[in-house]
Amino acid sequence: MSLHLAGRLHLRARLYALIRAFFTERSVLEVETPILSAAGNTDPNIESFRTAFHGHVDAGSRERWMRTSPEYPLKRLLAEGVGDCYELGRVFRNGEAGGRHNPEFTMLEWYRVGWNHHRLMEETITLVEAALAMVGRRAEVWVEGYRQLFIDELGIDPMHAPIGQLQVAMEDFGIDPGGLTRDDWLDLLITHRLQPSFPANRITVIHDYPASQCALAKVRPGDPPMAERFELYLGRYELANGYHELNDAAEQRRRFERDNAVRRARGQHEVPMDERLLAVLDAMPDCAGVALGIERLLMCLVGTDAIADVLGFPFAEA
Repeated sequence: MSLHLAGRLHLRARLYALIRAFFTERSVLEVETPILSAAGNTDPNIESFRTAFHGHVDAGSRERWMRTSPEYPLKRLLAEGVGDCYELGRVFRNGEAGGRHNPEFTMLEWYRVGWNHHRLMEETITLVEAALAMVGRRAEVWVEGYRQLFIDELGIDPMHAPIGQLQVAMEDFGIDPGGLTRDDWLDLLITHRLQPSFPANRITVIHDYPASQCALAKVRPGDPPMAERFELYLGRYELANGYHELNDAAEQRRRFERDNAVRRARGQHEVPMDERLLAVLDAMPDCAGVALGIERLLMCLVGTDAIADVLGFPFAEA
């Protein structure tokens, strides 16, 4: 279903009002953080927009990066004792343009002090249910561990299966294996074999990922160790990605350095690490955080596969 322009704008405004009321009721503070930063996102699978500052040199680094999420400054606020907080604002990712992606989009990101990822999963589900109710819809909720999902649906143990078994499960798609890692194959199994079959009226939550996919999450020791993260889907769309947040600066530095090593190997531009975040990360309280894509949620609310249907001005018309 395609909405006319006024309909798009009114629906977005209603959703923003719902989100702000949701967090006001829960005493979660709305904040604003910088869109331009001297540090960028090192993730090799995300490309940032870069720009240059031409003012006085005392203002700091001339090279600036447009944020791909507000995560790093939000964590700096947490380390300063701000407490539970959220930001609803624009973020930017270079190269991501198409029917379902726009290089400029809106992200909701929030953090809960003293929570783990399981507790935050429940709050994220509640928010998505409230958004659905706003348009007169309901959805069943299905929560499953990452490992069990693979075993039940594909007969594969993702923690121990050899890479050859993962490749065989994907052979119908004719994917070139060049440069693909084991985690790449696991991701492809989710996006190509599992995600497309998620029912349209179901909220699906997958939790506890392989330790190699920890990103910014804590890793829980065990056999096998698990990354304490979750992803939430509405139908076949991934809406949210959450973590029991890592607050170990030395480990976070290692992960940033590992990202840049992958970037070098791929011939990508290295990205400066956020030294201000690393300087305070050990002081950040134990917490859980999640980022949710607003356009993805709006697409689900109106039942469209085209991101242009929920934007006032798509990238090609901006």
